[in-house]
This record gives sequence, C-alpha cells and structure tokens, in this order.
Amino acid sequence: MSKLELAAMNCHHRFYPLEEFFASAASNGYKKVELWTGPQHFYMDHERYDSIDKLKQLEQRYHLKIIGICPEQTNPKPNNMAAREQDMQDRVYHYFCNAVDVACELQAQQVVVTSGWAFLDEPKQEAWKRSVTMLKRIAQYAQANGMKLAIEALQENESVLANSAQDLARLLDEVDESALNICLDMGAMARANDTIQTYFETFHDKVIHCHFVDVNEEITHLAWGDGKRDMRCDLQDFMKYGYHGILSVECVNQRYFKEPFTADAASMRIFEEHIKEIDK
Repeated sequence: MSKLELAAMNCHHRFYPLEEFFASAASNGYKKVELWTGPQHFYMDHERYDSIDKLKQLEQRYHLKIIGICPEQTNPKPNNMAAREQDMQDRVYHYFCNAVDVACELQAQQVVVTSGWAFLDEPKQEAWKRSVTMLKRIAQYAQANGMKLAIEALQENESVLANSAQDLARLLDEVDESALNICLDMGAMARANDTIQTYFETFHDKVIHCHFVDVNEEITHLAWGDGKRDMRCDLQDFMKYGYHGILSVECVNQRYFKEPFTADAASMRIFEEHIKEIDK
C-alpha cells in the first residue's frame, strides 16, 4: 500500500481569500496543505507575522494539516539568502527565523529554502559564499528549535547559484548542518536534466519534501495533466527509493489564477487513479 500523499498549495489561489483555498482543498480530497506565505494570505516579514490562530482555526474547520511553510524568497522579493548589504542580511535572517517559528507553532514538518540569487555583474562565488553563510545561520536556528529546512534548486532564470542536484550537493557539504535537507522541486529538476533517481542516489534520505508538478518543454510547475510527465512512472520512482514524504502540487502559472480549484481537482484525480492502479 502506497504511503505517498498529495498536498495542495495556495500559490495559484492568490486572487482568492485564504479560506477559499482551505475550503476547496478539502472539497477536492486533500488532507494536507503547504502554506506559501504570500502576503494576501499570511503576512510575514522580518519583524512580525499574522496570527497563527487564524491558521489553526482553518486547519480545524476544514480538517486539513499544514505540513510545511514555503516563504517568499525569489527575485524581486526582498528575502534573498545571498543578500549583499548588511542591513538586508539582517532582515533576511530574521525573516527566515520567523518562518521557522511559524512552522514550529503549527507543528509543521519543514520550511522550504533556496540558495537565493546573485547580482549578474558580481562574481558568482561571492554570492555563493554569502548564501552558505546565511544558510548555516538559519539552519543552526532551525536545529535549535527542532525544525527541518528543505532546500530546493532554482531554475537558471531565477538564480545562477544552485540549479542542479550537483549544485545542491556542494551547498549541503559547505553548509554542513544536519537541519538542512532537500526539497526535490520537479520543475527545477527537469530544467537541469536531473531525474528523481539522480536526487535519491545523491541525497538518499535527505530528500524530505517534494514540489510535485507537471512539466512540458516550455513551462514548469503545471497542474498534472497539463504537461508531458508520466505521473505513474514518477510515483513508482518515489516508491522505489522508499520516499515517505509529502508531494506538494506547486502550481504557479497564471493560467490557474481564475480557477485554481479546477487545477487542484485535476491533480488529485490523476494521482488517485495512478495510486489505485499501483496498489492493485
């Protein structure tokens, strides 16, 4: 019997209230959700964050569990792991400490992080060093509070720092903190010509989370059925390597903004069909 479980994400629900996301996730059969901290849903910065009680009430009302926090951190958001100026570095550190605190209060499983990004007119290695330093500090804070971090690769149009499994392996080695684990983002994985096998044979049980999306030649982070990946083969690969984490459907394409619940329903329907066949 498969232990894999699908989680919904609220990224593409950005033009609806947060409660609509919880309501539609529950009606579409999800039991778990991952919270993207878009300010229209849950405001968080380096100084403060919205009431956790609001989130706990939504969990109880819709019988859903928030399993992870996905903070805003790609350009042009200010929360850059490789920030250069000292004032910005201080804000970034406190922002991610707040994300860890939120995850702890919710008894979530992990906080997703990235390498951050470099300015294109600076030596890449300088930004890399800043990223390592910041990740180490935040990982130490997470460890002290009993929380795990899960770092995902970014695509080349997002950052030049960590795009592949090989890049992430080097980053983990240099940060050298047990709290820092891996989030397998299937969009970034596909763009780097990596595979599920590559990730598990590189990181083994350090892969604790996944952004599970369909992909085609031009677009990543699609709802399942809108790309060209074979979900059944992908699920079998996760099972082959004994993965027992959550698969979060991180749809971020604007095509889903008007009817995000329809995309969530399609992903769940295809998932349930394949799991049923695999479990026969």
